[in-house]
Amino acid sequence: MDNPMQPSLPKTGLAGLMENWRHDLAAGFLVFLLALPLCLGISLASGFPPAAGIISAMVGGLLVSRINGSHLTINGPAAGLIVVLYSAVQTLGEGDAMAGYRYTLGAIVIASVLQVLLGVYRAGQLSSFFPTSVVHGMLAAIGLIIIAKQSHVLLGVNLDFGSIFSTIAQIPHSMLYPTHTVAFIGLSGLAILIAWPLLRHPTLKKIPAPLVVLITGMGLGQFFGLQHEHIHAFFLDKAYLANHEHLIQPQFLVDIPDQFTSMFYFPDFSKIMTFEFWEAVIGICLIGSLETLLVTSAVDKLDPCNRTSDFDRDLAAVGMGNVVAGLLGGLPMIAEIVRSSANVESGARTGWANFFHGLIFLAFILLFPHVIHNIPLATLAALLVYTGYRLASPKTFQHVLSVGVEQLFLFVITIIGVLATDLLIGVALGIVAKLAIQVMRGVWLDNMFRIYFAIHRPDRQTIVVKLLGSALFSNFLPLRKALAELEGGKTLVFDFSNGYLIDHTVMEFIDDFSRDYEAQGGKCLQVGHALEKFSDHKLAARLMTADDRLK
Repeated sequence: MDNPMQPSLPKTGLAGLMENWRHDLAAGFLVFLLALPLCLGISLASGFPPAAGIISAMVGGLLVSRINGSHLTINGPAAGLIVVLYSAVQTLGEGDAMAGYRYTLGAIVIASVLQVLLGVYRAGQLSSFFPTSVVHGMLAAIGLIIIAKQSHVLLGVNLDFGSIFSTIAQIPHSMLYPTHTVAFIGLSGLAILIAWPLLRHPTLKKIPAPLVVLITGMGLGQFFGLQHEHIHAFFLDKAYLANHEHLIQPQFLVDIPDQFTSMFYFPDFSKIMTFEFWEAVIGICLIGSLETLLVTSAVDKLDPCNRTSDFDRDLAAVGMGNVVAGLLGGLPMIAEIVRSSANVESGARTGWANFFHGLIFLAFILLFPHVIHNIPLATLAALLVYTGYRLASPKTFQHVLSVGVEQLFLFVITIIGVLATDLLIGVALGIVAKLAIQVMRGVWLDNMFRIYFAIHRPDRQTIVVKLLGSALFSNFLPLRKALAELEGGKTLVFDFSNGYLIDHTVMEFIDDFSRDYEAQGGKCLQVGHALEKFSDHKLAARLMTADDRLK
């Protein structure tokens, strides 16, 4: 049954381009305005040259938009990969930033090949194996690291980063001894980002806040004469440095090559046999794939036409795009939530909006590279600090606590693990802690990674999914696959009366699935009264029976 309130599905391919090009072109341009400063900022924070983010956005728009399995997502570099990329550049380069950059490009290419294989072999659903609170904890930890490191850039302080705890401890010193003009530019940008959502004027609210920050920062940079502090020593040739030592000054403005072909660098695979190289590969593949799948799922919920993405195809397409980006010197890309949300809000109808976003990036870098030279780094740092805050805001902690105390415990232990070690170990600690909690709650070991359920049809219009035992983040993939194969338009009954423990990740999945199923004309019901819920949240983990023996 079609929903009469749902817009008709746009055409695809060239027919979709002819039908919707005005809407998609306008949306692509607005997304470009939002994406430009973010691409530059993420590049520099990752230890890459500024142009790397632009390369990624171009490849994401021009290539990935034509082969992916989603409809309204925007592909480009994202803050979630900053930490693993910066660590790879520092570790692999051993003090040589350019060498570390090229080794990391090699890791990106290998990680991207793995992404393609994950998509081809339909491993997109493996993202469900990561508990929701652990994923949020990983993202919050990334947000805290971004805030800690970019706060110094925002204040105009050159800092030789040590451990993350050392970096955090040095923030008060940078606040006491900033470069005043740079700090004024950075703090002005941060103030605009905080105040802009509070505006009530409908026309002003349509202007992307990052664009306002960018223009303001460029104006203030000209006013304070930051163009005289423009040499970027990080990526200059060593012979040039030897002959021009007197020119090397602290960098306060973005610097990219005037020649288009000079933007590109090629990867170095000579460290492929080292542990550090493969640590970077796994981190890039894991986090990039996980974020892409999570964002694509979230954007599907924003789609006015209620279209559903092909997650495996999308993952493979992003992997192919990352192979190309890595070979050209670009950052790895994901399906990015801020730009994708802006794309939907701007009236995009098809994937051609993503294509136009990449095409406009290409035209801009060919025609106006000198504009980028006037962007203060403090302006980009303000955007990143604000992005980091959104990942680790007090509201995030409050939301996790509302789901249950054990969810907050997993959230915090993941954050601490990431800050104290690295992303992979931090996420692993969160997963192990989650499994330990389930064992403590009485889940049998043979039910930990194996789910028991039955599907039957008492009549033509009713499908009953009867759960037996526990449904957990670690075992519910078969249930997810079975539900995806059910026909639509029926009354779907989830019978939990013979279940034992149903965790938050599964409850959240069932809630999302039910909403999508009902949007397609079906109806979903739940049967079974919980003996105990671990919070008042409607999707909290719950015990359904007195013991976990299968009924």
